[in-house]
This record gives sequence, C-alpha cells and structure tokens, in this order.
Amino acid sequence: MTSKTDPTADGSRTIGNTLEITDLSFRWDGHHQPLAYPEVRLPAGEHLFLQGPSGSGKSTLMSLIGGLIVPAAGSVRVLGTELPALTGGQRDRFRADHMGVIFQQFNLVPYLTPLDNVILPCRLSPGRRSRALPTPTEEAGFLLDALGIPRDHWRRPITRLSVGQQQRVAAARALTGTPELILADEPTSALDSANRDRFIELLLQLAAKQQSSVVFVSHDQSLAARFDHRIALEAAR
Repeated sequence: MTSKTDPTADGSRTIGNTLEITDLSFRWDGHHQPLAYPEVRLPAGEHLFLQGPSGSGKSTLMSLIGGLIVPAAGSVRVLGTELPALTGGQRDRFRADHMGVIFQQFNLVPYLTPLDNVILPCRLSPGRRSRALPTPTEEAGFLLDALGIPRDHWRRPITRLSVGQQQRVAAARALTGTPELILADEPTSALDSANRDRFIELLLQLAAKQQSSVVFVSHDQSLAARFDHRIALEAAR
C-alpha cells in the first residue's frame, strides 16, 4: 500500500485536523489478510482523494472513518474524538452531528420529497439543525438550487427524479447543517463527464464555503488534481 499527501499551496495552515488515522488495520474474517492503511492527517477545510482498485479497502476505510465498523487495531480520530472508543450508539450520534455521507446507492428515503430528504439530517441532529442557516428549509433550497435541481422538482416524489438528480440530492443532504466532514463514496458514478465536472466543482466550492473537509473515493484518477491530498491504496494480497 502506498500513499501520497501533498502540502497546501502556501504551507501556512495551522488549524487542527479534521481526520487523523494511525496504525489502522481491519480484518473482515479469518480467511482474508488484514487490510492495513497509511497514516492520514487531514487539516480542517482540506480535501482528500482516495483511489485504488477493487479489493484495496476503499469502502472499508470509509466505513471505519464513519464509525460504521471498528478496526482490529489502530486509531481513527475525527475532530479529536477516538471513534473506536465510543459505543455503537455514540458513534451513530457523532456521525449524525458531524458527518455528511454520500453513499454509492444514495440511500435516499423513497417516500420523502427531494426537499425533505435534504432537510432530514437537521431533523435527526439538533446540532445540524442549529447550523442550518437561516433555517433548514431555506438552506436546503439554497443547496438544491446550487446543485441544479429545478424548483418544480423539489416536492416531487424522489423516485421521479433522474439518477443524476438523485445523486445531487444526496450531495445536498450531506452538506446540509454544515457537517465538519463529508464522506463521498463514488459520488460521480452515475454522471456523464460534463455533469461530473460540474458536480465536483460545486461540491468542493460548497464544502470550502462551509469549511468542511471532504474524503472522496473514486476510480477516476483525472479528478485527483482537484484535491489537496491524495492516497492510493493497493489491492490486498
């Protein structure tokens, strides 16, 4: 496994780290070699591009960072909190309060409208609700506008939107309430090249406005140059 982390342009960032990973490993079962991960130090407001072939552990690493699973060994610290030391319920609450997640399969709630899907994190987390300004509904509308979802689509059934539109709704949901960390697992897989580039530009612009860090997984190496830091994982042997 190899890693590459590039310095910031001016080298002057002194703010704390959103994400710190040290000596991290994970084993799914006794029949597989453990996955081992490089060290990560991601300063607040900066973005990490994660790439690697199938079987290299990209999605597993995202699950470890999100607190969905716990490692066999090592440390995952988000905003100074050691996630493996928390109970499952505490990790769920921490994720709801501090992380926005864009899943490969979107995980949108099918019986909610696009607008209600975007507002949902604010209903689940008082912290996210208090940071959604001026109100959760108005912030949701701003995000849907920014990501190119027509206003006459906001109250349609989510299932009536195209796959690309659903993907952008999932991004808006992840950004609402100003989470400090956004986890994006192959978020451009359903987009053509033009919409992909627009999506990446808007995601990073909105994250920069909110001073949120982004961990972004993709097989598309052409996107890597847009990110402050890059890590390449190798397939497990």
